[in-house]
Amino acid sequence: MTSAENAAGEEPSAEPVFDSAAFLKNVTSKPGVYRMLDEKEQVIYVGKAKNLKNRLSSYFRQTGLSPKTRVMVSKINDINITITHTEGEALLLESNLIKELRPRYNVLMRDDKSYPYIFISDKSAYPRIAMHRGARKKKGLYLGPYPNAHAVRESINLLQKMFLIRQCEDTTFANRSRPCLQYQIKRCTAPCVGYISEKAYRKDIDHAVLFLQGKSEQIITELVKDMEKAADKHHFEKAALYRDQISNLRKVTEKQHISADKGDIDVIACSTQAGQACVQVFYVRNGLNLGNRSFYPSLPEEMNSGQILTAFIPQFYLKRDVPGEIIVSDELEDRKLIEEVLSEQSKHRVKLTSKVRGERAKWIEMALSNANNSLKTRLISRSGLLSRFEALQEVLQLDEIPVRLECFDISHTQGESTVASCVVFTPEGAFKTDYRRYNITGITGGDDYAAMKQALQRRFRPSKSKDQKLPDILFIDGGKGQLKQAIEVFEQLEIESVLLIGVAKGEGRKAGLEKLIFSDGRPDLYLTIESAALNLILQVRDEAHRFAISGHRAQRAKKRRTSPLEGISGLGPKRRQTLLKHFGGIQGITQAGIEDIAKIPGISKKLAQEIYGQFHATD
Repeated sequence: MTSAENAAGEEPSAEPVFDSAAFLKNVTSKPGVYRMLDEKEQVIYVGKAKNLKNRLSSYFRQTGLSPKTRVMVSKINDINITITHTEGEALLLESNLIKELRPRYNVLMRDDKSYPYIFISDKSAYPRIAMHRGARKKKGLYLGPYPNAHAVRESINLLQKMFLIRQCEDTTFANRSRPCLQYQIKRCTAPCVGYISEKAYRKDIDHAVLFLQGKSEQIITELVKDMEKAADKHHFEKAALYRDQISNLRKVTEKQHISADKGDIDVIACSTQAGQACVQVFYVRNGLNLGNRSFYPSLPEEMNSGQILTAFIPQFYLKRDVPGEIIVSDELEDRKLIEEVLSEQSKHRVKLTSKVRGERAKWIEMALSNANNSLKTRLISRSGLLSRFEALQEVLQLDEIPVRLECFDISHTQGESTVASCVVFTPEGAFKTDYRRYNITGITGGDDYAAMKQALQRRFRPSKSKDQKLPDILFIDGGKGQLKQAIEVFEQLEIESVLLIGVAKGEGRKAGLEKLIFSDGRPDLYLTIESAALNLILQVRDEAHRFAISGHRAQRAKKRRTSPLEGISGLGPKRRQTLLKHFGGIQGITQAGIEDIAKIPGISKKLAQEIYGQFHATD
């Protein structure tokens, strides 16, 4: 290229930013982990290798790379290396870094929520049963994990029906003076008021634990003996209760039992189609099928099921309980290495099996069938959602399909505990990772305009990150007043690239009569209920409404659980308890005068005035 051509405006071809030849000369042959970074110093890929030099050299060969790998390599600006003692250490570090950094070219396990357990406390004479999620710090028995909260609630519901175990909080239990509704509907034996002995209650607890451990036959044997004893003593009503309990146990056991094998096993199958994958995990504990869960990992390129499971399994079991056996639908590339790492992590032998026969082959067939069905349903749903995005583009006369929609809504009860929600949708569906709630403070109760303005300012305030995500369209649940708040906030922040639309409810607040109000001055728009674009808008709006209401209810419940006495300086737990006992509760305190309150031991005249003022602020 001549200098004249350069002067005419032609740019010389840019030299590669990353000198791979110079880099590879100094790379070690030891095992370790490598992190590929782009020009913004963002990690775009994390990998592990038994031999770092050989593995990294394979990325810079002239042929044999897939198109997506070539694109990734073209973005490399630097590579960081961490040397480890063994390949097993490298696998653990790789899984940790992928979860922490979430590089765009790795297979990512999107759902990383902690799994729920059934927790049975061991502190009191009458233990409670409850769902537990998170760190297991409390002393007691943890049973599971279960695939989701629904499976736990269903199991606890069964335990309450069959063994009448209490589920109430310890504070509620300690302060009961008469049985609650659970006793009336035969879901509890009222241990709070001594209607059952500690020994009898402990027996119910033991039976519940045996049931959850898959030992139903042992329970039934014991109950049959109890039934016969009761019948011999002519306690026929008691014998009938045992009979019904045995019948219920047999029915439940028939539904839940998957095998005579009493071990802990996970069954994992993967299905792929149209560049997407579904991984189905079935949980078998003590021979009981606890249920299943679907995962949809993010794939950087077209991969087969074995490759996906090889990347998925180390991420999935990192910091989770690992069963003794994992049955998989496909052979794993690093099976022995993964077995070794999982065994070391769990402190017991872990076996990965893909070639199975008989009953276990049926388990894999069942898991594959579920994976295929879930993926098919998801693809159909995604296809329908994309068509609604295309319809929205057409209706709003946009140059391109919008790829990010956000919607704000406000929820409160007569101004109490105001919460704003922000939900996010993409052509792939609800993007829950980016959902946000904002607890609104410092405004007049019930002022929806001020609440909306505060929420928008907090969401779109100038970010330290240059890559702040902005929506293509921002929907505001409300009319012109709410939309005006959004326009003012965006003008202050000098954001011009976002289309703002108010979704005003129609006559009688009926769905399908909504009016769309625009920030760019175009006329208001009414769409028919048959419109795919309107259906998408209503789906996003309703999700924002649901998310706001659930946050508001949680805040309101939390606030109402807090005693008005807790905010008084100098009034500790013991004095609060003394007050409540003396006056018989909050209502009695509200009716007491300053002199009456000051008579309580430990309550000074000054403190009595503060307590009185807490309930009579307007007097």
